[in-house]
Amino acid sequence: MTGMVRVAVAGDVAEAEEIQEILRSAGIDAEIADGEDDSVTVSVPESSVEQAQDAIEAMTEPEDVIGEP
Repeated sequence: MTGMVRVAVAGDVAEAEEIQEILRSAGIDAEIADGEDDSVTVSVPESSVEQAQDAIEAMTEPEDVIGEP
């Protein structure tokens, strides 16, 4: 079994769930968890990191990717 790797940090649960849904639509299992400073992290299996990054990049607007942390 591979470990989980964080691929995104969201500002709130709603944003994390949106990222999780993008990943699930791409066939990637994703988990959300509490992060630091009220953030929410999105993690995927280690074997899916590159695919997950590509899916997030492809399904988000450029300003969302570059937006404020």
